[in-house]
Amino acid sequence: MSVCEDMLLCNYRKCRVKLSGYAWVTACSHIFCDQHGSGEFSRSPAVCPACNSALSGKLDIVRTELSPSEEHKAMVLAGLRPETVLDISSRALAFWTYQVHQERLYQEYTYSKAEGHLKQMEKVYTQQLQSKDMELTSMKSEVSSLKKVLEEYKKKFSELSEKLMERNRQYQKLQGLYDSLRLRNIAIANQEAAHEPPMMPQPAVFGFPLGDAARFPGDATPVRGRCGEGDFHFKPFFATSPPAGESSNSFFTFASPSNELEPHPGASRAYKVKRI
Repeated sequence: MSVCEDMLLCNYRKCRVKLSGYAWVTACSHIFCDQHGSGEFSRSPAVCPACNSALSGKLDIVRTELSPSEEHKAMVLAGLRPETVLDISSRALAFWTYQVHQERLYQEYTYSKAEGHLKQMEKVYTQQLQSKDMELTSMKSEVSSLKKVLEEYKKKFSELSEKLMERNRQYQKLQGLYDSLRLRNIAIANQEAAHEPPMMPQPAVFGFPLGDAARFPGDATPVRGRCGEGDFHFKPFFATSPPAGESSNSFFTFASPSNELEPHPGASRAYKVKRI
């Protein structure tokens, strides 16, 4: 409460508003606003909401006007003896002084409570600030270490990039050599194919070769005899059946009594030839 404003406050704990108009005054020197006074003192028995004192007397609770008119001021103490007027005035001043004192105590209590809460919050915030400072220091050191690691990785990356570029140059060089050699081999193969004579077709009857081709196939070579006499083994193939009455030894018959006849594996008929 501010004394210079000459305003009393409602003594109800949850109200604390400045009083104006009408107010409720108790014999225990407490004052309440019209709203809370009407609500609290309408019950019986009446109890002071500030000090829990019982207010059972007829004049223990009075509803008074805080800003009386001039006519009321002129007539309220008229006819009273001076000592009565001074007594009433002293009692009114004592009530006012009590209210000011109680308000000062309340403000001091509120200030001390707020100061204690402020000190507690300052302590908490100081601890939090210290912890944050420690975290910031650790984060700075971690950032510096990460920067060093980043510089190392950048250095490694640059080295690997140089190596990769060198490997790419070597690969391009080898690729060019490979392409030149491949083209050279293709050109040589084309020249050799151009200089080779064309293959002549061999005569055949019903799919069977004639002449020397029948005696010496392209993939068969004469095999030297086992007797060591310089003769060779031949396996001739007949395109047609031999004439009737002609012996099978009339074709390529040489003096080889020790050799036996063997069946030809590729003939459809059972022909026998002498091994030379």
